[in-house]
Amino acid sequence: MASMEFTEWIRGRTDEELRTLVSARPELISPVPAHLEGLAARAGSPSAIARVLDRLDRFTLAVVETLAVHEGPIRKTALRELVGGALAAGKPEPALGAALARLRDLALVYGPDSAIDLAPGVRKVLEDPAGLGPIAEVAFRHHPPEQLTEMADEIAPSTTGSGRERLAAALTDPAALIDQVSPEARHALEQLAWGPPTGRVPNARREVRLDTARSPIEQLLARGLLAATGEESVTLPREVGLHLRGGRVHRDLLAVPPALEGTARDQAMADRTAAGQAFMFVRAVEELCERWSIDPPGVLRTGGLGVRDMKRTASELDLPEWATALVVEVAHAAGLTSAGGSVDGEWLPTSGYDLWRIRGTADRWVVLAAAWLQMDRVPGLVGERDDRDRPLNALHPDLRRSSAPAVRAATLGVLDAAPGLAPSRDSVLRRLAWEQPRRRGPLREQLTEFALREAEQLGLTGLGTLSGHGRALLAGEAAASVLDPLLPEPVDHVLLQADLTAVAPGPLTSELNRWMTLAADVESKGGATVYRFAESSVRRALDAGQGVEELLAMLERHSATPVPQALSYLISDVGRRHGRMRVGTASAYIRCDDPALLDQISADRRSAALRLRRLAPTVIASRSSRAALVDSLRAMGYAPVPESLDGDVIISQLESRRTEGPAPARPVTSPNGLDPEVATAAVRALRAGDAAHLARREPVDAPSGQVPRSPATATISVLQDAIRQGVRVWIGYLDSQGNATSRILEPARMEGGYLTAYDETRAAVHRFALHRITGVSGI
Repeated sequence: MASMEFTEWIRGRTDEELRTLVSARPELISPVPAHLEGLAARAGSPSAIARVLDRLDRFTLAVVETLAVHEGPIRKTALRELVGGALAAGKPEPALGAALARLRDLALVYGPDSAIDLAPGVRKVLEDPAGLGPIAEVAFRHHPPEQLTEMADEIAPSTTGSGRERLAAALTDPAALIDQVSPEARHALEQLAWGPPTGRVPNARREVRLDTARSPIEQLLARGLLAATGEESVTLPREVGLHLRGGRVHRDLLAVPPALEGTARDQAMADRTAAGQAFMFVRAVEELCERWSIDPPGVLRTGGLGVRDMKRTASELDLPEWATALVVEVAHAAGLTSAGGSVDGEWLPTSGYDLWRIRGTADRWVVLAAAWLQMDRVPGLVGERDDRDRPLNALHPDLRRSSAPAVRAATLGVLDAAPGLAPSRDSVLRRLAWEQPRRRGPLREQLTEFALREAEQLGLTGLGTLSGHGRALLAGEAAASVLDPLLPEPVDHVLLQADLTAVAPGPLTSELNRWMTLAADVESKGGATVYRFAESSVRRALDAGQGVEELLAMLERHSATPVPQALSYLISDVGRRHGRMRVGTASAYIRCDDPALLDQISADRRSAALRLRRLAPTVIASRSSRAALVDSLRAMGYAPVPESLDGDVIISQLESRRTEGPAPARPVTSPNGLDPEVATAAVRALRAGDAAHLARREPVDAPSGQVPRSPATATISVLQDAIRQGVRVWIGYLDSQGNATSRILEPARMEGGYLTAYDETRAAVHRFALHRITGVSGI
C-alpha cells in the first residue's frame, strides 16, 4: 500500500521537481526507466537508498532516523518536538523545514506536513537508526515460542496473545522492569542506550528465569530487556533504548555545521603564496617530463615506478618523496606521461606533453589541478604497504581509491566556506563528519589529510586557506585568468659569475630554463636558482649538438653580466677536445687525427679491458660495442663522440622520446555530474512512457462458442479488409502443440506469411502464422 502511495506521489511531482530529483540522484536514470512506476521502484531499491543517504548531512540524516524510529506517518508538529528535544542548542526551525524540503527533493520523504512518511525501503536500509536496536517483535523473532511464552508469563501474567506479542506489549513501558534489576545491570543497559545497541556475552541463548537469574546479564535476559540474536550476541530492544534516552532519538544534535576554527590569513597574501606554489608545481612537472624524455625510468613488472627511480627523481627535482610522488601521479593523470617504449616498458612523456608545454603557465596549471581533483589515485599512499606487506610504488595500480575525488571536493568545499581562514585539521575533520556522517572512517580521515597537504603543494591553497584561483576552479570559472596576474614574471637573463656559476634572479622562461638545465647543473634552488658550469655539463651540451660558438653566443645574449674569462676558457677547452676522437663499429673503433692522443690511450692501463688494437696511426679497433667504448673513454677523462658508418656524428643525448598515452579526463560540466539537458530529456521520456503505461489495455476474455473456421482465401480477404478499416476480428488459432485457441485481434499488417496484430486477449502485440489461423469472424 505504501509503495502505491509513493508511486502516486512521484507521479504527482511537477516536471521541475522530477528534474531536481534525477539531477540529485543520476543513478535513477541509468538507464532511464520505462515509466514513473519504474522510477519509484528504483528509488526504493536498497543500493539507491544507501547511496543517497551517504550524501546527507548530520541534521538531515537525523530527521530521517527520527522518522525511521517512528512507525508510520507523523505530523510535522510532532516531528518538530522530537527533533527540538535532541538539539544541543537553538530551535529546530528553519533547519527542519529546509531538511524536509531537501528530503522531498531526493524522494526519501513523501506526503503532506500532516502525514510525513519515509519512502518505501528506507527503514530496511537503516538497520539501527540513531544507534537504536530493532523493535521487540523483531528482536525476539528467533526465540523459541515456548521460551517467549514462559518469559511473558513471568513479566506480564495477566495479558493475552502469543508470547512474543505479550512480551512486546510489556516492553512498551519498561520502567517497572528496569527498576527491578541491580545497579550493575542498569549500568550495562546505559552502556548500550546511545549505541551501538549490540554486545557480546558468552552463551547468550541460555534459558534463564526470574528466580534463577544471578548475574546482571541474566537479570536483563530474564526480563526481556536484552534479546539474544546469536550464540554470543545480544541487542537492546528499541523500546528499552528509547526509554533509557528519555524519549529522545538523538542527543546534542547540531542543526547547523560546526564552526571552523583556525588562523586568520590575509587573502591577498594567501593568493600570492598559492600562485608561487602553482608556478613551482608546473615547473616541476615540466622538468620531470624533460628528464624522462631523455632518460626514462623502467616500468616494474607489477606496474609502477621503482623505488630507486623514485629516489633519483626526487633528488633531481629537489623535492621530498611525497611531493615527487604527487608530481609523478598528477603528470600521469593529466595525460602528460604514460608507459611505452621498449618491450619491458618505460615511463615516457606523451605527445600531449608537447601541446601542454607551449601553453601559458596559468593554463598549464589549470590542466594539472583539474586532473588532481578528478583522479582516483592517491599519491599520499606511496611508500606505505598493502595487505600483503608489499610496498606501494608511485604509478602502481593499487593506488586507486574510488572515494578520493569526492573527498578532495568535500575538503576544498569546507575551505571554500571559510574565506580568509586557515582551518585546523581537526576542525576540517569535524566539519566533514557533520556533512557526511555515514562516510566516516580511518581511510576518509587519511584522504582528507592528503587532500589538505596536496592542495597546498599544488597551489590551490596558500598558507592553509583556499586561493582565489582555487575557488574559481571549483566553481568552474576561468581560473587561469585569476591566476595569471599573480604569477611571477619569467626572466630571460642570468647573472654569470667568475666561479663558473650562474644565478637566475627569478623563474626563467621555459626555453632558457631548458637550455640552462642542459648546459649547467642545478646547484641550489630557492628565490634564485644557482647553476654551475662544469666540464661534464658543457660536454653534455656539445653532445646534444650545440657548438662552442653557439654556447658562447647564447650566454652573451642571456647574461646581464659579461661572460667570465674562466667560463669562456672552459667552453673553448672542452670544445677543442670534444669530437677529436671518434668511435665507430668494428665491433667498434677509435679514430683520431692526433696519433699522440691514441698513443696515450693505448698506454693507459685502464684501457686493457677494452682489448684495443692499433690498425693505423689514426685508428684503433676494439671488440667492445660502440656505446660501451664511448662510456669507457669518457670515464677515463676523454671526450669522444660516436659516429655513424658514413662518418657523421651521432647526436643521441637530446633525443626526446614520446609515447602515445590516454587522453586526460575531461572536467565535469555540471556540479551534479548530470547535464541539465539530459535531465530534461529523461523527464520527458518518463512522462511519455508513463502515459503509455497508464493507457495500456487490460486483457479481455475471448468470446465463448465454437472457434471460427473458414476457408484460407476467405480468411486472408477478411484480414485484409480489417487492416484497411482498422476493425477488430475474432480468429481461431492453433498453438505450437496443435491446440485450438480463440483470439480477439486488431490486425496491423500482413507480410511474409505472418499477421502482426494487437492481441486483446493477451494485451500485447504478437505475430501469427497465417497457416495456423483456422478461421476468422468479424465482431
